[in-house]
Amino acid sequence: MTTTRPATGIRRWNPLIERFQSREALVGVVGLGYVGLPVALTFAEAGFRVAGVDLDAERVHSLRKGSSYLHDIPDERLQELLKTKRFKAQSSYKGLDAADAILICLPTPLTDGLPDLSYIVDAGKALVEHLDNALIVLESTTYPGTTEELLQPLLEAQGLVAGKDFLLAYSPERIDPGNAFYSFGDVPKVVGGVNTSSRAAAQALYEQVIPKVVTVSGTREAELAKLIENTFRHVNIALVNELAVYAHEMDIDIWEAIGAAATKPFGFLPFWPGPGWGGHCIPLDPAYLSYRVRRTRAHEVRFVELAHAVNSEMTRHVVERATRMLNDRGKVPKGARVLGVGAAYKGGTEDVRESPGVKVLTALDARGVKVTYHDPLVESLQIGKRNLRSSALTPDFLHKQDLVIVLVAQEGVDHHVIGAEAPLVFDCCNALGKRNGKVVRL
Repeated sequence: MTTTRPATGIRRWNPLIERFQSREALVGVVGLGYVGLPVALTFAEAGFRVAGVDLDAERVHSLRKGSSYLHDIPDERLQELLKTKRFKAQSSYKGLDAADAILICLPTPLTDGLPDLSYIVDAGKALVEHLDNALIVLESTTYPGTTEELLQPLLEAQGLVAGKDFLLAYSPERIDPGNAFYSFGDVPKVVGGVNTSSRAAAQALYEQVIPKVVTVSGTREAELAKLIENTFRHVNIALVNELAVYAHEMDIDIWEAIGAAATKPFGFLPFWPGPGWGGHCIPLDPAYLSYRVRRTRAHEVRFVELAHAVNSEMTRHVVERATRMLNDRGKVPKGARVLGVGAAYKGGTEDVRESPGVKVLTALDARGVKVTYHDPLVESLQIGKRNLRSSALTPDFLHKQDLVIVLVAQEGVDHHVIGAEAPLVFDCCNALGKRNGKVVRL
């Protein structure tokens, strides 16, 4: 008589992998913001059943009505998926114990300059009862070691073991809000697991919706990969921002110089100056790397610290340039009318997190400037103690301004009317191109 031994190692997880490959699996997505919602909809469109969890009841209510709160997600796309019943939004973790995979797509902000992982902690505690035989993947940006040192102990609190009773992996999000060329499914996915089975299962899952999945040996390598990507951008943005300041002092057109350098077909990648840096990645991710190195090695990542200082200084530089432009026209800042164009941190999105434009307008408001703003994607904005609404960009309104500052090349803005009607323009993002006279570029 022979007996069948229970499968071990990767064989133990073959049924789960097969459910991923047949797209019969239930996928839970925790966090339905700029990262989680595109991820959830992409899996649903590929044929998976998807349960999206967000504790914000207003978001859930909006999604259930087929109304998207993200510019990148049209209502029609959401409504089509709701008809198929492959996507549902909910404000609790109920039912996730039936999920084959749970993807954690929660924010990791900075609080008082330090990494705030409270959203991940709360999710880990809530998911501890929904893990058995499932794959858990953390997508939130964080410092190397978070998956194994923070999330794994939380998930193992009731006795289950990662890699044995459930699988655990890390795969950094690469969502770029406002990017019409690269959506979630177009960008290669990096995956690292706490063991071979976790990595293989995560690879099998993402291969159903993304053409290229890149595996690395562990979660720490995957976590660091994300920080390297954005630290690279952070450092190079700081470089051109600092060069822009010196180029202005030397009466050199920085935009023309960078454009000329960019004609070299190798060894150079163009970055462009601006009023600072913003969003949910560039200002935050390098700080996570610095925090980790300082905490575990008592050292600074000097390039990162210097880049942070340079980029932070750009807000002050733009405010000082704007103030001098007003003074040159015989206008004192206090009481001057200044319109900021572009409140989001970048064009093509309504996201104002860490927006350099908001910082500039707030600093001008503190100097007594009568600040207004225009942004087709941002309906309202808190500047100082005032709650403003986006002003219409009419010729009459532009005529009344002492200065118009173009902060972001926002989608839907008529830059031609700004150049034609505004008495004085400070273009911080080259949205109007090279002009003479009343239009001054950063």
